[in-house]
Amino acid sequence: MELTAVRILYLVLGSILACITSILVARYNLWHKILFKLWTWLRRMKRGVKVKCVKHNDYNFCYFSRGKPGAQPSILMLHGFSLSKDMWLDTLKYIPKDMHVVCVDLPGHGATTRLLGDSYGAPDQAKRIHEFVKCINLDKKPFHLVGFSMGGMIAGVYAALYPSHVRCLSLLCPGGLRYQGGYEFIKHLREIEKSISVGSSRLVSLTERQGEELLKLGLYHPSISQLQLLKGYLDDDRPQRMFFIKNFLDLSSEESRYSLQDNASKIKAPTEIIWGKYDKVLDPSGADILAKAIPHCQVYILDRCGHFITIDRPEKSAELILEFHISVCGTKKTN
Repeated sequence: MELTAVRILYLVLGSILACITSILVARYNLWHKILFKLWTWLRRMKRGVKVKCVKHNDYNFCYFSRGKPGAQPSILMLHGFSLSKDMWLDTLKYIPKDMHVVCVDLPGHGATTRLLGDSYGAPDQAKRIHEFVKCINLDKKPFHLVGFSMGGMIAGVYAALYPSHVRCLSLLCPGGLRYQGGYEFIKHLREIEKSISVGSSRLVSLTERQGEELLKLGLYHPSISQLQLLKGYLDDDRPQRMFFIKNFLDLSSEESRYSLQDNASKIKAPTEIIWGKYDKVLDPSGADILAKAIPHCQVYILDRCGHFITIDRPEKSAELILEFHISVCGTKKTN
């Protein structure tokens, strides 16, 4: 009975979150979409990335890469919930161009295949990323795995399941942990749930305003430009509401919800944890939880930073990732 109640709660919260995302993106009008896509294309060109696709079974993985595999371990980057590979473009600005970097759209996100019949919990996603890694021959040599938020949760589980593949691991405010106090973000969703009347004519305008507040929770001092950037990253031309409800439910399932913490002791690779000091989506106390559970772990708490580290502190977070890569893997490369 208790598990059923929890499932219903997460269904309601997931529905609210997906609804808010859909409304925010709908308000992101055609002119904004065109400008954002053009700007993204220009940034891809400036960063020197190449967009590629590879198919495995029912999934067509879309990703971009820069540089070629060489003596240095490659870097594989996994994005967050409802985002895409483009969220790493600001980070790549500070990574030397001759380092081999791969940023993939996780299954169901960006331009990678979305199948409502499949499970998208963290362990299942880790297994799909394993198939992707094999498809592009990234498994020939251990690589540096980087994950943000949901992507950090998946990256940590991947490192536990496939330790021989991961040379080092960078987790940016990952999910998948047990908190005594709960997530402030989830508490905010519950407050929205209580305030919404299904038959109310104010539902749409109310969720628009509260959707803005949810996005602001992820940033340290949210500016108009940062909010527009987030809305652009959230934009998806495909019908998305049902998928993101399902994705949220799968991530919060009994098998997935605490999968990073449950697998943390199995992580063998040197690990760094990067967390925003003012993260209101996933509590920064998670860094201490992981530091105690993962051997050879170092922690960095970033001041003036919320949940969206790559937007609040792109240069500093990239610097930490690069310095960690060099400390574990060897000599610094030049642009």
